[in-house]
Amino acid sequence: MMFADRVDAGRQLAAKMGAYRGNSNVVLLALPRGGVVVAAEIARELDLALDIVVPRKIGAPGNPEYAIGAITEDGESLFDERAIAALGISPEYIAQTVYEEQREAERRMNVYRGGRPPLNVTHKTAILVDDGVATGATMRVAIRSVRKRGAATIIVAVPVIALDTLEILRREADEVISVDAPLLFGAVGAFYESFPQTSDEEVMKILEMSKA
Repeated sequence: MMFADRVDAGRQLAAKMGAYRGNSNVVLLALPRGGVVVAAEIARELDLALDIVVPRKIGAPGNPEYAIGAITEDGESLFDERAIAALGISPEYIAQTVYEEQREAERRMNVYRGGRPPLNVTHKTAILVDDGVATGATMRVAIRSVRKRGAATIIVAVPVIALDTLEILRREADEVISVDAPLLFGAVGAFYESFPQTSDEEVMKILEMSKA
């Protein structure tokens, strides 16, 4: 499965989510930055409120793309203890990286929302949206953060997800909706014909125009 771009992916994903159309008890929570573009199309198609949750990957020393954990702006965290032990990663490195990434998550949250308060998810259905999921570290910590905020139901909705990660997320979320879940999975961008980096300005514009 190939998507033309994130807008196309959002439209295809929205086509599988018609049951939530216009439901005031449902909140879309996008993972910036690329997930916001996907979620914006879903919000438009289904007339749903849109907000963000900002998990940050904790990368391995010398290989920041290899996730050894993740943290959200509110301090909810998750770590791969086996990977940390296997790589001999020091507690000092983890503490410093967690500090830096949590500060960045807080910065993004403040900048993207432009002073608007977060949407209330207590007793609501929260749908977490990203442009794709490989290992699932950031999505898993986002699930935990949103559940801690009191969401009654948590649904993960992504255009593409690695099949083994799909099985993991099904145990942590109430439902996972995807367009494609291939067994062989490399980078998320490999499933898109156009996959440019989303800018802070684009995220801010989308959220400013949303129902949030």
